[in-house]
Amino acid sequence: MTGPNPPFRAEHVGSLLRPTVLLQARERLEGDGYSEHKGSIARHELRSLEDECITGVIKMQEDVGLQGITDGEFRRRSWFQDFMLEMNGASIKFVEGTFVDGKGHKLPTPTPHFEEKLRPRTGITTDAYMFLAGRTERTAKATLPSPNMAHVFGGRAAISATVYPDLGEFWQDLALIYRQELAHLAELGCRYVQIDDCAFTMLLDDNVRGRLQERGDDPEQLLDTYIQAINLAIQERPEGVVIATHLCRGNNRGHWLASGGYDKVAEKLFTQLQVDAFFLEYDSSRAGTFEPLRFMPRDKKVVLGLISSKVPTLEDSNEVKLRIEQASRYVPLENLCLSPQCGFASVFQGNPVTEEHQRAKLSLIVDVANDVWGGVQ
Repeated sequence: MTGPNPPFRAEHVGSLLRPTVLLQARERLEGDGYSEHKGSIARHELRSLEDECITGVIKMQEDVGLQGITDGEFRRRSWFQDFMLEMNGASIKFVEGTFVDGKGHKLPTPTPHFEEKLRPRTGITTDAYMFLAGRTERTAKATLPSPNMAHVFGGRAAISATVYPDLGEFWQDLALIYRQELAHLAELGCRYVQIDDCAFTMLLDDNVRGRLQERGDDPEQLLDTYIQAINLAIQERPEGVVIATHLCRGNNRGHWLASGGYDKVAEKLFTQLQVDAFFLEYDSSRAGTFEPLRFMPRDKKVVLGLISSKVPTLEDSNEVKLRIEQASRYVPLENLCLSPQCGFASVFQGNPVTEEHQRAKLSLIVDVANDVWGGVQ
């Protein structure tokens, strides 16, 4: 990796809209809950199509002017489920919907369950990273789901008490898997990793906090546990690897999980989480004000998620610049960057926007970065 360290002035979170041909192929392989054609395509055929589509989406990012490049997460069914399912004894169960949209429509919540003792294993995302890195001369970014996603949806009940009577041992074993994954990625030349997390932002919502208390969890203790979980996972990070975390209030086909400003977690989270940068959702009133950014240490970068990946409406560039100026009252302008609040397709079906909307929003981010900082790096 040459040039300035990431994150860059113009960023995106990771997942991108799958082309229609790839959507149809995945449904033919796995089904979407409704498809009558499940199993009508072989996995190697899907892999070949993924290769072709990823090559195309890399070019799209480069043409737009981005420096941090991902594979759009085109090989994943969702941003976190695939990673969790690579762990032995893991399964995904769908529970009563907590994802909701502006009309009150709900979607079920995919919840990881663990029935065996976790064992170290070889790279989970390394093959996908090698393909990406081999097709761009810019900075290839690896995206990993936060270890907290193994716990936040299901809690103690989703982790076998027979295998793990002490949850502390579960967190230690889980952290080892992450440390090995980071080491494998670094061996391949990866120098930019983003850890995606919904757990911290779920603690911002009073309704969610109430549900957590009902199942026997203390939200304040969970905050400490979840900070420690990520710190454990990255404590042996390879030298030269930049680690960012992306905090999201949920992003599933235009639906979300939580609302609330960062006030409840800001001081402890921003000062204790041992990452280099924070991607923060700020695209709607549900995210609150910039005031909690006053706790951000001066050695951290903040990527402002001011552009919505959930809706097709293109933001006004002058309003985006004004919001960047407002945020700079709490974090120096030289420490700020710009991105969408989340990916465009956290699950493979994608958000209710088109590829044209997606490109326009990414282009807007690049244009604003050039105007505000004089460049995208």
